[in-house]
Amino acid sequence: METDQQDFKFNQPKAVRLDHYLVSVLPAYSRSFLQNLIKSGHVLVDGIEIRKTGYKLEGTKSVQVVLPPPVDLDIIPEDIPLDIVYQNNDLFVINKPAGMVVHPSAGHHSGTLVHAILAYCPDIEGVGGVRRPGIVHRLDKDTSGLILVARNDRAHHFLQKQFKQRKVEKRYIALVDGHPPTPTGRVEAAINRDPSHRQKMAVVPAQKGRMAISEYQVLEDFPNHAIVEVAILTGRTHQIRLHMAFLDCPIVGDRVYGHKKLSLPVSRQMLHARYLKIDLPDGTAGAEFTAAIPDDFRLLLEELRNLRR
Repeated sequence: METDQQDFKFNQPKAVRLDHYLVSVLPAYSRSFLQNLIKSGHVLVDGIEIRKTGYKLEGTKSVQVVLPPPVDLDIIPEDIPLDIVYQNNDLFVINKPAGMVVHPSAGHHSGTLVHAILAYCPDIEGVGGVRRPGIVHRLDKDTSGLILVARNDRAHHFLQKQFKQRKVEKRYIALVDGHPPTPTGRVEAAINRDPSHRQKMAVVPAQKGRMAISEYQVLEDFPNHAIVEVAILTGRTHQIRLHMAFLDCPIVGDRVYGHKKLSLPVSRQMLHARYLKIDLPDGTAGAEFTAAIPDDFRLLLEELRNLRR
């Protein structure tokens, strides 16, 4: 199988690390995967091979990324039920349950969305690269809701490009502790790795991270909580969880960025990707998809409403 080269034009007012830039333009791939591509000589800047992940891009540069052929997946497909919201010859739109990891990783060698997809659609193997067939974007393990999976390389590139150009509309529903400062608002706060805890992300000064933008609207208030709809204009890791915590109203059940003592008896963070709008490879413009709030989330909201009466 031939390699896949993707070409990008860098033109930003501030210098950006090469690995950070690649994460922004290739959101389906993890930072570690892209860093390994750089180190192995698969990334060129103005035609020159760059092997330093921290190389600073400045001015106007052409960036070429050579994605090696997908390797054989050492993954045994598993017959796991999937809630498929929509499918055609190019893609699936799947309503992922909370608790399901998207792709195999350390500590997650079975039961992932990838295992389920390979059982349902064996010919998707290899689309999009190593160990993540067809995955276009990401959802945290304990976040439920809509996720796109491409069925062929053409569709994968088409969908990824929209994420890169910020043309995808994504809205989430969150139950938060406390209340946002205003009924509606916009958060612009940069995100990067937490220097004290490398497994976590953190809100950092603008010059030390990648800008993240979220817009929120309070849908319903309770004495100690609120239901918030959040639209993300960027797709940074843990963005909504961090931005809500930044407003001092962390997501209920978030054991990483929320309160140490849970305010409600929940087993996961109350965050659900409810709405997605995107152009489809078949020429359909502005296709819209929705996923109902899952039962655990719905029942919790009913309990809060009953207590309010």
